[in-house]
Amino acid sequence: MVTITISGAPGSGTTTVAKILKDKLKIKYVYAGEIFRKEAEKYGMSLQDFGKYCEEHPEIDKKLDEHQKKILKKGNVILEGRIAGWIAHRNNIPALKVLIEADEKTRVERIIKREGGDFEEKRREMLEREQSEAKRYKNYYGIDVGDKSIYDLVIDSTNKTPEEIASIIISNVRK
Repeated sequence: MVTITISGAPGSGTTTVAKILKDKLKIKYVYAGEIFRKEAEKYGMSLQDFGKYCEEHPEIDKKLDEHQKKILKKGNVILEGRIAGWIAHRNNIPALKVLIEADEKTRVERIIKREGGDFEEKRREMLEREQSEAKRYKNYYGIDVGDKSIYDLVIDSTNKTPEEIASIIISNVRK
């Protein structure tokens, strides 16, 4: 049984890598961000506005995080989410915990490629979102998203292809 968590900031490449892993490893893939996006839609809010709303309504994040914990406990899954690795770590759930990073400029450029928009506007939105998430995770759980010590693998995707990153992860799964 293989359980992998993939975490990283917006634009770091987590979704692309997770989908490659799903195809290569033939296991279930769950994207926590999609669940969060659907909740934002239900509330009729942008991601940024919903993130700010969640700062005052911790029950929304806690419900999503409880759902992620259940998914991880079942195992044989790739769970992509900002704190998926932390959820596995804090609940002693065996998983290969992966953090994918990239420099700020690369991340903004990737977001623009995916969504369109102006560089400075997308940069501002990305940083606001990251600050909101960091604040919520610190306040709700005492998690410092800058702490990389819980991860089994930390990979900089700035100058690597998604396929190269997937290969690194797969080689670590097979150890």
